[in-house]
Amino acid sequence: MSENPLQPPWLNAPPVEEYPFEESYDLRVGPKLHPALDGLLPYIGLWRGRGKGGFPTIDDFDYAQEIRISHDGRPFLHYESRAWILDEQSKPVRPAGREVGWWRPVLVDGRATDELEALLTTPTGVMELHLGKRTGTQVEFATDAVIRTPTAKEVTGGHRLFGIVEGALLYAQEMAAMGHGLSPHLSARLVRVGG
Repeated sequence: MSENPLQPPWLNAPPVEEYPFEESYDLRVGPKLHPALDGLLPYIGLWRGRGKGGFPTIDDFDYAQEIRISHDGRPFLHYESRAWILDEQSKPVRPAGREVGWWRPVLVDGRATDELEALLTTPTGVMELHLGKRTGTQVEFATDAVIRTPTAKEVTGGHRLFGIVEGALLYAQEMAAMGHGLSPHLSARLVRVGG
């Protein structure tokens, strides 16, 4: 059988092996941390904890959450969050919010500044571009742009504050949505369980 010059060479190639580049939330193993991430080092890890949520359009709720912040040796962090609703006895009721994205320091002449950019996406059709700043072990983000699918809820902005306090990851999130301006939405305390 002769090769078709119009057919790309990868079309009939055999399958590839698994992804060969390690991503790690444990700095003792995996790739070396990129120097641009030194200021974000305290955030890298696997975190779990509890929080309280609410918004003017919904009832308050208790939730549990897991956040994984990892790196693969390049100058950005991979951020993944998944949460689940808890009942009055702290038992899981159902899955809740999920998001995935990236945090990256702004580089000037190849060196990291305290300015940050974050891109966060949810499976409910909302993508947020955040701009922020790191001050010591505190990170503050505000939305610069929100993109929604036609079927997503109306989210128009947000503000997030993260901090490492006595070894725990604390955060508060405000959201502007459904005709309401920035309002408290989520707050939680998570402890490092890995990394």
